Amino acid sequence: MDRNIRTVDDVLQLLDGLFAPDADRWTGRGASWWDGFYADRSKPVPFFVAKPDENLVSYLDRGLISEGGRALDLGCGPGRNTVHLAARGFRVDAVDLSPAAVDWARERCREAGVEARLHCGDAFALGGTELVGPYDLVYDSGCFHHLPPHRRISYLALLDQVLAPGGHFALTCFAAGEMGSELSDADFYREAGLQGGLAYTAESLRWIFSELSEVELRPMYDEPDESASFGEDFLWTALFRRDMA
Repeated sequence: MDRNIRTVDDVLQLLDGLFAPDADRWTGRGASWWDGFYADRSKPVPFFVAKPDENLVSYLDRGLISEGGRALDLGCGPGRNTVHLAARGFRVDAVDLSPAAVDWARERCREAGVEARLHCGDAFALGGTELVGPYDLVYDSGCFHHLPPHRRISYLALLDQVLAPGGHFALTCFAAGEMGSELSDADFYREAGLQGGLAYTAESLRWIFSELSEVELRPMYDEPDESASFGEDFLWTALFRRDMA
């Protein structure tokens, strides 16, 4: 007879277990799943392109985010946004579960002649690593919508830990009506699966990140193949700011 629930972490890990094998996509066990995903670099995966997100470029070009400072790229994947941030003067830390993704990101940084500190590991287990913040920018392109509802608790705790007062948090995620599952939070536990990722409405994003101040929230612009930026209109782009203490 097991009586092993004593802390919030115990509850989170129990709920993670309900989503196996999907849990491998956001926990420290996920390296092998994502390594398989990144194994064939020629696959027609939209975000395999070596282009930064159009919203990130726009934030910097319009001065909504100041260049320089420290940036954390969550779930950096092949490093396309990592490279752009470093090229714009940020001191970049980037984290991803997959060694294959981190190796690819490292290659892209080397080819672009930029420096970034790349960490292979779980973003929710940064304690004891060098990635402790504070960061002027936390950037997430496609990580958040792969988390089950209970892991929003971990995500918000991470932001609270690493985002500097006055710093910005920027996000791209699946847009309801365009991409991703629209099951209710409770139904994900009944179905015991993430259905490929969670869709969000603008209102739900505003509510989840209500402790931050909204700067901009809009659909991502659909960028043509010849564009220097990446853009798919099935995604939300959101920029929030943490108020000064």
